[in-house]
Amino acid sequence: MADKPVLAQAPGADREAAAAPEAGVDDDGAANGKARWQKQTFEPSTRQRPERDVPFITASSRPVEALYTRQDLADRNLEHDADIGYPGEFPYTRGIHPTGYRGKFWTMRQFAGFGTAEDSNERYRRLLESGQTGLSVAFHHPTLVGRDSDDPIARGEVGKQGVAVDSLADMETLFDRIPLDQVTTSMTINHPACVLLCMYVAVGEKKGIDRKVLAGTIQNDVLKEFIAQKTFVFPPRPTMRIMGDIIEWCTAELPRWNWVSVSGYHIREAGSTAVQELAFTLRDGMEYIQVGLDRGLDIDAFAPRLSFFFNAHNDLFEEVAKYRAARKLWARYMRDRYGAKSPRSWWMRFHTQTAGCTLLDRQPRNNVMRVTIQALTAVMGGTQSLHTNALDETIALPTEEHAIIALRTQQVIAHESGVANTVDPLGGSYYVESLTADMEQEAEEIFAKIDELGGMVAAIDNGYPQREIQEAAYQYQKEIEGNDRIIVGQNAFIEEMGEPIDYLYIDDSIEEKQVERLAGLRQRRDAGAVERALERVRGAASSDDNLMPAILEAVHGYATVGEICGAMREVFGEYQEQPIF
Repeated sequence: MADKPVLAQAPGADREAAAAPEAGVDDDGAANGKARWQKQTFEPSTRQRPERDVPFITASSRPVEALYTRQDLADRNLEHDADIGYPGEFPYTRGIHPTGYRGKFWTMRQFAGFGTAEDSNERYRRLLESGQTGLSVAFHHPTLVGRDSDDPIARGEVGKQGVAVDSLADMETLFDRIPLDQVTTSMTINHPACVLLCMYVAVGEKKGIDRKVLAGTIQNDVLKEFIAQKTFVFPPRPTMRIMGDIIEWCTAELPRWNWVSVSGYHIREAGSTAVQELAFTLRDGMEYIQVGLDRGLDIDAFAPRLSFFFNAHNDLFEEVAKYRAARKLWARYMRDRYGAKSPRSWWMRFHTQTAGCTLLDRQPRNNVMRVTIQALTAVMGGTQSLHTNALDETIALPTEEHAIIALRTQQVIAHESGVANTVDPLGGSYYVESLTADMEQEAEEIFAKIDELGGMVAAIDNGYPQREIQEAAYQYQKEIEGNDRIIVGQNAFIEEMGEPIDYLYIDDSIEEKQVERLAGLRQRRDAGAVERALERVRGAASSDDNLMPAILEAVHGYATVGEICGAMREVFGEYQEQPIF
């Protein structure tokens, strides 16, 4: 090994070192400089110029030390090869691909959908023309909860928070002139995911595309609905049965399809800390792995098609540490707890979306800066796919202009920032490695608690994750209101800036148009064939038969989302949330 270069000492440095008998020695013989620095340099400086009178904490209220050194890594018993390693090698702390982004950028996948299927189709084609490399469908709230646009409960919601999709006819329009064999599509849909996936497959078949070449993702994280997002339909145990049917069917029929995107995003949006997001998300994923194993499936046949979806919050270093800890934990649990032998089963592949909960309607242009920092956390943490929120997304669905700015944010990071030139650029940082190790340990403690409660379904019934998130959200808000946490434009620097921005407004006439379209569909289709198909859905739900073939048949007959989910509601019931205190 070559000798290390000798650094020139400041005048008097030799006298200061000689006057420091309290300095210890590390096991490797190197001088323990941190204790000396603390006593001789840091403390005298703070007596003359005190630190800011605020708590030094991460976005998750984790205390942050003034300085991190290699001693912090030694204190955490970190070993390079076992705990940090190399990109593309177990435990994948530094990334699942050896080349990082040097070979291929992350998928730039803007979340989009509003109004009618025609409106959203136009936006998709515009985004693809602007350089987007994947589609991501935002469905309106009635679809998320398995209801049709003409359902009384849907009044005032049609097309407002996403695209209105009631039937295969809408899905055909949504993907008109889009080559499904050349793009990947992600669909944010959970309890009704079985229905929307069948609609996508049916559209592909009508385009003459073999389902085995279709590539994409259904979110399908049914458990996090009870924990965080609350767009549930069926009770927990029937949803896990449906999950098993989807895993089994996709493994046999859609080899390129990700049958779940386990979604920490909504857990974080509900107010969790970073480590809670990490732990609850990975533990949900383990629950789905167990479902597949209980079906008798080979873990290495279905586990590689499980993916994750994380939030990218404001604290750059904490977020990078979260992604690195998640990769390491998932690889170890898949190998050691579940016995997976294929490295692809050990990989934690994940999509990231910047944190909608951090965006403000006051001084909305500042949201561009927030999103840029958040996007950097995802890229420097090694994401495979990224959505950047638009500056207006705290109020409404983004305008086309603001959506393009959000996409351009990713493109500037990719091509101009330099962060994609090396793999895991923050790897080896004393601070980041310490955070990564701390989050790994704390996540393990949460896993142990959930195991003690009997698994994630039992923990949800107990209210454990819900209470933990509520407490974290309360703590965060208390810090803001007490000015212990500064949020620019909310509790500091609150003067108005610039002219008001234009927002996308979804006219109420969209609802009338969609309801009329649905009525016309009901008149045109073969009502008898639809009812027979729905009866087969009820029969499959009442038996051990896989639901997916019956649902696909109903979809081809133009049965609606509400009708198919309604048939399953008759068998499974509908979930009613109990208050958690």
